[in-house]
Amino acid sequence: MVMERFREENFISLCNELAVIDVSFQQIINEYGYAPCWSRKPTFSTLIHIILEQQVSLASAKAAFDKLQSYDSTISPENILRLSDEEMKACYFSRQKTIYARCLSEAVLSGSLDLESLVYKDDDTIRLALTKIKGIGNWTVDVFLMMCLHSPDIFPFGDIALVNSLKHIKQLPLHTTKEILVSVTASWKPYRTIAAYLLWHAYICRKGIVFQSA
Repeated sequence: MVMERFREENFISLCNELAVIDVSFQQIINEYGYAPCWSRKPTFSTLIHIILEQQVSLASAKAAFDKLQSYDSTISPENILRLSDEEMKACYFSRQKTIYARCLSEAVLSGSLDLESLVYKDDDTIRLALTKIKGIGNWTVDVFLMMCLHSPDIFPFGDIALVNSLKHIKQLPLHTTKEILVSVTASWKPYRTIAAYLLWHAYICRKGIVFQSA
């Protein structure tokens, strides 16, 4: 069963609901305003961009994505597979991310991954389908579910910025265990994605980061 997804039209009201449940979110809203309702298209090129964002800054990932677009304005599986190792390296792809991009391309072209049909699947089915692809782990799936499909109850504990923002707003020690973090977020169900957006927003504002999505 596919859980009802949030929309731009109800995003602010969901932020307000969380602010009633947990005053920390009211503090974020008071200081930084509402988080943007970040949204990306559930496409191949978006998945490539999210892969580029793994373990690097948003600015670095965007630079690589833009460089790739300069080779071919349409980022498609066919075009990815046409590029040589040298051309991928010139687009700031590491050796590992080159492999990941090609594995994703091959899965789409072979039909083993049908991206268009994922929109109609439940989160667990989507996670299973995507994590079969080399280089796509839970963090990449989490971002895809949150920003492309607006699944409402995702909290990527593997995201360092998000976890740091959670610790900051809750004044938790740096060594706080994942188990404790999970318990802190439990009261935010079934809207932990909205909570994550607010926490990311607070982190981005504090650090003066410019967020650019695909």
